[in-house]
Amino acid sequence: QVQLVESGGGLVQAGGSLRLSCLASGRTFSGYSMAWFRQAPGKGREFVAAITWSGGRTYYADSVKGRFTISRDNAKNTVLLQMNSLEPEDTAVYYCAARLGTAFQTRVNENDYWGQGTQVTVSS
Repeated sequence: QVQLVESGGGLVQAGGSLRLSCLASGRTFSGYSMAWFRQAPGKGREFVAAITWSGGRTYYADSVKGRFTISRDNAKNTVLLQMNSLEPEDTAVYYCAARLGTAFQTRVNENDYWGQGTQVTVSS
């Protein structure tokens, strides 16, 4: 089992920045590819960004490319999502997810574990 706990969400004005953190506990963190997903009110959960277990490769949704950066620190069992130039359309609950192995996960059903989510609200 892997437990994931997100933090860092909040209310920010458009153009501002937030940094989300996901702390993992349980099984060996470094054996998992990690990702962030989000779910806006009335919409399905969508992929935001992913990072391989080594941190050597990252992948982003087109809607956040150039604005968001995913990173990880395996020594601290933490994955981060730096979000810059935030837009009202980024408002959502953000979820951290883990997938055992080296492949990216961009689909909801490709993940083995989920966090409880953290709310991000961007005002215009």
